[in-house]
Amino acid sequence: MEGRQRRSFTDHYKRQADDLVASSGRSIGSVAKELGLPDFVLQRWVEQRGARLESTAVTRRPTTQATLPSADHAAEIARLQRENERLRMERDILKKSIAIFAGTRTFPLHRRSLRRLSGDTDV
Repeated sequence: MEGRQRRSFTDHYKRQADDLVASSGRSIGSVAKELGLPDFVLQRWVEQRGARLESTAVTRRPTTQATLPSADHAAEIARLQRENERLRMERDILKKSIAIFAGTRTFPLHRRSLRRLSGDTDV
């Protein structure tokens, strides 16, 4: 029985795959699936490159912003929070209006009530 031949990848390909994980913000599993790799292979490449980058951390720029957001960022966040709240209120109003116009009932109709609505007088 013939086994599968082991694939080999260049360092350049591994770097590109790792960069794709870092830049896309997607999980390692989804990127690995897209590239046709097992999850553990891509995980190992990311960990190996991270270990190499940590050893050269002096030349590396931080990937997260450690400082407080500027006034512009804070203003934008506040504006987005207000807009988010307004959109939630509009959504809730629309949900309620749909329920009203759709004629949803909160009480059951009985036979007697149905006869009165249809015009039958012989109750």
